[in-house]
Amino acid sequence: MKRRLLSGAVALAVALPLAACSADAAPDRSPDGKLEVLAAFYPLQYLAQEVGGEHVEVSSLTPAGAEPHDLELSPNDVTRLSGAGAVLYLSGFQPAVDDAVAQTEPEHALDVAGSADLHAAEDGEDDHAAEEDHTAEDHAGHDHGNLDPHFWLDPARLARVAEAVGEELGAADPDNADAYAAGAADVRERLLGLDAAYREGLAQCQTRTIVVAHEAYGYLAEAYDLTQVGLAGLDPETEPSPARLREVAEVAREAGTTTIFTESLVNPEVAQTLADDLGLATAVLDPVEAQADPDADYADVMTSNLTTLRSALECA
Repeated sequence: MKRRLLSGAVALAVALPLAACSADAAPDRSPDGKLEVLAAFYPLQYLAQEVGGEHVEVSSLTPAGAEPHDLELSPNDVTRLSGAGAVLYLSGFQPAVDDAVAQTEPEHALDVAGSADLHAAEDGEDDHAAEEDHTAEDHAGHDHGNLDPHFWLDPARLARVAEAVGEELGAADPDNADAYAAGAADVRERLLGLDAAYREGLAQCQTRTIVVAHEAYGYLAEAYDLTQVGLAGLDPETEPSPARLREVAEVAREAGTTTIFTESLVNPEVAQTLADDLGLATAVLDPVEAQADPDADYADVMTSNLTTLRSALECA
């Protein structure tokens, strides 16, 4: 009985300060009155921060440095969704987030798939997936359908999404709608400048084939007239079969490839082994699915990627 009374007293002691806090700030506002924005993964977090500026408090459901494909949500994460002022997510990319959004039905939840104009993976991108040494059950939770979700690797596509983010933040926080519209316009201009740098930097290269750890670079390749060849398909956890490795090796030889690209969040062992067998170099080409370095934002990483590509492709 004493334990029950003590537990009740502790619960009351905790509840009182929480009630006081809730009286001071609305559920969709931070303690200092900023709009609480919850992004599903890093590129959307970046957009929310850049568009919202001083008017928003942004957090991500995917922890820094974590692989967003693997995201699982805790009950607390689901509660955060229901209390956020605005939620940004990409349907089909993180099934746990899709389920949580459907369950909580946030008032202002933006699915960026429409403005990103997603399309099917390139022909053949996943043809080799059936050969890989894993079961359908192992792959559950990583199914994007036939759509390539990695739109943010084309800065021009991300610029279109920035405009949609500005509109959604303005709807959630009408008092600052003009600021969000201005922020979106500024982000759009900077992203289009990055797009122009890629177009100029990759205009004249000795080879236009990129051999990558997994086929996350379809939109980048499409935008800048490159051809991507992946050891794995859209799922970074797929283990390439010996037949796939032989196929990639042949393509690399024919294309005059000098470099096989690894990733910051994917084990480079298979790519490194293939590079060693072929006498090729390796270099990191970051898919920017997560922020690996807190001091380097999306624009920094994409600029670094451009430098890496120009060197590996021997661009003029």
